[in-house]
Amino acid sequence: MSRLMHVVAGPYAPPVARRELVAVSADGARLHVEVHGDEDAPAVVLAHGWTCSTAFWAAQIRALAATHRVVAYDQRGHGRSPAARAAGHSTTALADDLVAVLEATLAPGERAVVGGHSMGGMTIMAAAGRPEFAERAAAVLLCSTGSSRLVSEARVLPVRAGRVRTRVTGAVLGSRAPLGPVTPVARKVLKYATMGPGSAPDKVEACARIVHACPTRVRHAWSQVLAGLDLDADVARLTVPTAVIGGTADRLTPIVHARGLAAALPNCVGLTELTGMGHMTPVEAPEAVTAALRELAELYLGTTEMGTTDLDTTVKEKTP
Repeated sequence: MSRLMHVVAGPYAPPVARRELVAVSADGARLHVEVHGDEDAPAVVLAHGWTCSTAFWAAQIRALAATHRVVAYDQRGHGRSPAARAAGHSTTALADDLVAVLEATLAPGERAVVGGHSMGGMTIMAAAGRPEFAERAAAVLLCSTGSSRLVSEARVLPVRAGRVRTRVTGAVLGSRAPLGPVTPVARKVLKYATMGPGSAPDKVEACARIVHACPTRVRHAWSQVLAGLDLDADVARLTVPTAVIGGTADRLTPIVHARGLAAALPNCVGLTELTGMGHMTPVEAPEAVTAALRELAELYLGTTEMGTTDLDTTVKEKTP
């Protein structure tokens, strides 16, 4: 199966990068990085989630690259970034990787809006206490993510919360079984587990192709890290202006996580609850995620003159 299996036409087909480079992390891991847009434009850096790749951000890259320099990278073992050695799967490694990408793509003294979806948001939280991150991040978007209790809070299995659900959920998410080809049944399973019930077929197809391209060994290794995740203390270190987005129909990181982050963050500038959306919000609700990134850039990178924005409200509901 191709490591780059994704849709090749339409709004979810990855645009061609202006340039590509390799960022080298602290342990020598090599990360595939793409840069889109004008090199002199304000920077937005995007970190994707578990089992995804830079292709997951196609809609945001296409929308933002006309006015911003958009940097997207493949997490280690995902997309075109080689798999790490066994000891290279940890939240420390994720933080190291993000710092390496920021150092490789931003000019001295330059700051960026940093957005992360799911494991990408956890990457940002893990890096929050790093001085290198604080010097580079002007603002943050945490999208469909959580800081702890991921398995116990997940609602992938339609049974009552408790030890049995937690144990079975952990076994399902941590399975070593290959996902296989993208079939009608596979699309239905992925839609149920990761997307809202109203997700359009083209969005389901885009997500399925990206997720099914993730190597089984990589998927399993990172599932073990996420199962034991505890970044609650790191949330308190994320002092830059931070916006939070979550879908009300998210089964993997239910909306309770977004609400908890908004309450715990030292400098939360907005919580957006997307009605009926699941876990794959950058694909399911691309305009909302793009707008949040754009607003953060306008507010904290000074890309336009603005008064108040949607991010000035603590909680807002959006419907598709």
